[in-house]
Amino acid sequence: MLAPLRRGSGDPTTRVDASGEVWWATTTPVGPTTLRLQKDHAGTVTAAAWGQGASFVLDNVPDLLGASDDDSGFVAVHDVVERGRRASRGVRLCASGRVWDVLVAAVLEQKVTNREAWRSWRELCRRFGSRAPGPFDGLWAAPDPLQLRQIRDWEWHRAGIDGARRRTLLAAASVAGRLERAVELRGVAGRELLQKVPGIGPWTAAEVAQRAWGDPDAVSVGDFHLPTIVGTALVGRPLDDEGMLEALAPYEGHRHRAVRYLGAAGVQRPRFAPRMPVRNYRTM
Repeated sequence: MLAPLRRGSGDPTTRVDASGEVWWATTTPVGPTTLRLQKDHAGTVTAAAWGQGASFVLDNVPDLLGASDDDSGFVAVHDVVERGRRASRGVRLCASGRVWDVLVAAVLEQKVTNREAWRSWRELCRRFGSRAPGPFDGLWAAPDPLQLRQIRDWEWHRAGIDGARRRTLLAAASVAGRLERAVELRGVAGRELLQKVPGIGPWTAAEVAQRAWGDPDAVSVGDFHLPTIVGTALVGRPLDDEGMLEALAPYEGHRHRAVRYLGAAGVQRPRFAPRMPVRNYRTM
């Protein structure tokens, strides 16, 4: 359920131990905070938090674990979607309750491979973020808007972040407080608010909406692989963005949920699909 919030196995903001205990560091309006989630054999989840924003994070735990997600009215039109729904075993869409952290990560993932973006995410968190409060050593929160605006030009280059993504992040940091209102607006209105920032388009807004408020209908239009995945699964051939939206039309209101079920069903892009090259950031 919390997997969408984790940016690769080396994400410095998240740790999952062998027992399934989850540690998650996040920014809040009052400072970095650490959340620990433990689930017992009966399925009961116990939460504890450290830091000035502990009450903010604890109050949001039910939504983080999908309590506000409502899949009523969802009907699986395709067998593969129904198979993914059964495989999900009632997993709901999580909602972090906060735009900033997921926005930074989403901007870093614009037009680059996950491998590149996750390396930049690790660099930003460890070098410019804050050590997460609490007993878990080695956990970091993402840089808050003030910390991000203090990063020097050459440090952006060292982190493998090009000028376009840097400008987008700085523009978002200058209005970060206002962007948090997107969680309250939700849906199309929330996504449109995010897109008022130069450099944030439909893809980035959807990626944020899926995580910040668990938007069940936010489709990542403009994704490099998604139209091929959806098209191959639902109509038997790769599609473009327009074709993908047409194929997903029966799931209006729950299109992102349908895409998640495709993932749960094990649907992946064909092996012969073109791959986005990994760039050498040192030559940028």
